[in-house]
Amino acid sequence: MDTNEGGRGERRRRRRHSAEFKADAVAACSRPGVSIASVALANGVNANLLRRWVLAAEGHDVRSEPERSASFVQLQVEQLPSPASPAPVADIRIELRRGATTINVAWPLAESAACAAWMRELLR
Repeated sequence: MDTNEGGRGERRRRRRHSAEFKADAVAACSRPGVSIASVALANGVNANLLRRWVLAAEGHDVRSEPERSASFVQLQVEQLPSPASPAPVADIRIELRRGATTINVAWPLAESAACAAWMRELLR
């Protein structure tokens, strides 16, 4: 399926937008409660292109790659005293509610795979 507007074999041409068109679109993006995507859709441009126009209007260099530098910062980590450790969990506890009915299920932790299988069957 050919999605080009022209005939077969023709290359798509890059659209050129006037400075006034760009300025109007960027100004529309700065209104409260308006998303770049909605302005782009309303003006028939790609949202990523409009985002670049907005960044350029804010003075960001949109042509160059963002600067990425790797640096390591040494941090001092302090061990906080832990509160009294809770008792280890001995079983899986499930509470099922449907209307006014409540069912509490306790399943041995060692049988967690069986519990998962039971839950899958129950929820079918």
